[in-house]
Amino acid sequence: MGVVLQAFLLFLLPDHPILAVIVTLILVIAISYGFELASKITHRGVYDVMDAVASTLGGLVGMIAPLLYKTHLFFAW
Repeated sequence: MGVVLQAFLLFLLPDHPILAVIVTLILVIAISYGFELASKITHRGVYDVMDAVASTLGGLVGMIAPLLYKTHLFFAW
């Protein structure tokens, strides 16, 4: 989720990578917690806040690759 959102927003906002990171982070948190909130409201699945935390951390890890590619640090190694 983080890879796709970060790459898409870096594509849409090529001159504003900081804004793309902030918007991606907000979207990752909203999607992660929104899925858990939907589980709580519909009583389908298990509502667990730690699942939202884990998917947010996974989204953060996924955000790194497109950001490194955009800032050209990926090829500097």
